[in-house]
Amino acid sequence: MAMRWADFITPSTLQLAPLLELLLEPINRSPQLGNLQLGLQEVLVNAVRHGNGNDPGKCLRVRRIVTPRWLVFQVQDEGAGLPPQGRGHALPEAVDAACGRGLYLIHQCFEDVRWSRRGNRVQVAVRRAA
Repeated sequence: MAMRWADFITPSTLQLAPLLELLLEPINRSPQLGNLQLGLQEVLVNAVRHGNGNDPGKCLRVRRIVTPRWLVFQVQDEGAGLPPQGRGHALPEAVDAACGRGLYLIHQCFEDVRWSRRGNRVQVAVRRAA
């Protein structure tokens, strides 16, 4: 079976439930589903809010590949990109911090998180449950 990337291009919106359902459809019976929904939602919300600045005229490009061992997503926005110093994954010290919790959650939900050089594309991956 040849594994291929599935490509999704969608307007930048926070109405993410239909997209999440579509992206996670190949693993909708997996015990990992809840964790992946949470992590992927954070990735998408960050792309819409921070990357595309809540601009509905901009798009998100999402790619997914499912291999026997891994589930991999790439999410790209049209923004300037997150600088390397902003890509940390520690929980913010201030309980009421305006941002930072999303990146922490993403790193908790995925085993591998990689940024493009520009910082406007993130790839997240998790090993599939046996």
